Amino acid sequence: MKKTVQRIPFQILLLLGVSLVANSTLAQVPGVAESIELYQSNCAVCHGENLEGAAQGVPLLGDLRHGDDMAAVSASIRNGYVETGMPTWRDTLPEATIRNISLFILESRDNIDYVTFNYDTPLEIPDEVISSELHNFRLETVVANLDQQPFSIAPMPDGSILLTEKMLGLSIISPEGIQSSLISGTPEVFDDTFKPVFEQEWGLGWLFDVIPHPNYEENGWIYLYYTERCTDCNTLSREQNTPVSLNKLVRGRIDEGAWVDMEVIWEADKEFYGAGTDVAAGGRVTFDDTGHVFFSLGAKGSAVFQGIQDLATPYGKIHRINDDGSIPEDNPGYGQDGIYPSMWTWGHRSPQGLEFDTRTGQLWGTEHGPRGGDEVNLLLPGLNYGWPLTSKGMNYDGTPVNYGPQLGIAFELADIQQPVVDLTPSPAVSSFIVSRSEQFPEWDNDFLVGSLKARSLFRVEMDSNNRMVQRETLFAGLARIRDVEQDNNGNIFLLLEHNSGSRIVRLVPDD
Repeated sequence: MKKTVQRIPFQILLLLGVSLVANSTLAQVPGVAESIELYQSNCAVCHGENLEGAAQGVPLLGDLRHGDDMAAVSASIRNGYVETGMPTWRDTLPEATIRNISLFILESRDNIDYVTFNYDTPLEIPDEVISSELHNFRLETVVANLDQQPFSIAPMPDGSILLTEKMLGLSIISPEGIQSSLISGTPEVFDDTFKPVFEQEWGLGWLFDVIPHPNYEENGWIYLYYTERCTDCNTLSREQNTPVSLNKLVRGRIDEGAWVDMEVIWEADKEFYGAGTDVAAGGRVTFDDTGHVFFSLGAKGSAVFQGIQDLATPYGKIHRINDDGSIPEDNPGYGQDGIYPSMWTWGHRSPQGLEFDTRTGQLWGTEHGPRGGDEVNLLLPGLNYGWPLTSKGMNYDGTPVNYGPQLGIAFELADIQQPVVDLTPSPAVSSFIVSRSEQFPEWDNDFLVGSLKARSLFRVEMDSNNRMVQRETLFAGLARIRDVEQDNNGNIFLLLEHNSGSRIVRLVPDD
């Protein structure tokens, strides 16, 4: 049944650092528009209005002699190359301006669109073999014509796949690629979303991750992570006469198409429930090999910075509990006043992927930055990952990320855990796996990382010291990749999100 549309207050939209836009023109986004103007007035005469180059300067498309990441491009602008005619700008332009121009150059090179987010870009699965450095492969469709807003897939021991669709519920994809009816009795979700910002769906009360217990074949437990929505249930909802929501973790079993034996594993006090959209709520779950479950919770206060640096709130944290919901005694804040007991790490903006590597015993996560600053992080207990005190990205209005003075927080950059991989400009990083597939042996131990805006799949190679050695784009411009998963037989699946109908595809090695 269709629910009544609930509007997020305009003040909250402003606090979230976004702008209402009238059309899908990139220049309508604050900060981006300023970057375009800065580039055109300072750089276009030498490098061309569209980065194509001019008589006085080299093109900024294709290979860049001095490097093509944020640090290299910013350094080139800042320091110049006087001997080849490139002036020095460090004494002329403020550092924030240099970073904004660099972002525009990199975004233009990568066709980054901060307005439409590529929901409607045509989706066509290629028939031909895709070549990459270590393996060639094809993409095989498992099932098509899914809902526009899926979130998670979970391969099962019998060859079926569990699927969550954010505003519909939980279903099962058979080994033959047939989608079941929705599993009855799962937590309620809501489809009264709207598009106040760009082309993203905004709303409250969504279904996120699904994952079987590591011992599923013995106990049958399946874990569901969603945002529980309620009205007139806390001070904020009563004052603003609006629904509120927050992440909640439950487990249950599936019996003849019904969700049964449900138990609440984790929930917060309803005073923490907020009116902010579930877009930045996080929503991923993973298990380690010693009986613990980790889950992510992003910015869910009434502003993108609210409570994230406050250790007493659940916002902006990776949480760790025992698989029955009890709190492990070796958690960083166990038994300490003023620290949320399930907190594992903090300082997270919008976590998108979460994986435990059983081979190394390490927990990894991916996370959205603002304009730039997407991250791959090694998640170490009790550490601060920086949001909203600092970021390698910029705010959408063109200013540096620096909410410390506003929050009354002084910090040293050395106290902030830096990302292992900085993805700037933002591809809108999503889910990932650490590959263990025998079907793709040369990718063993590599990260396969999906993206939304960039519609790309990346392979990230790490060394033994957890430093990135190489990043390869396996394919680009295909579709928004919402989830990446692998099963026990080495099959690698991608969940592709698209307005014409989402689908699950499998990577098939080219023999």
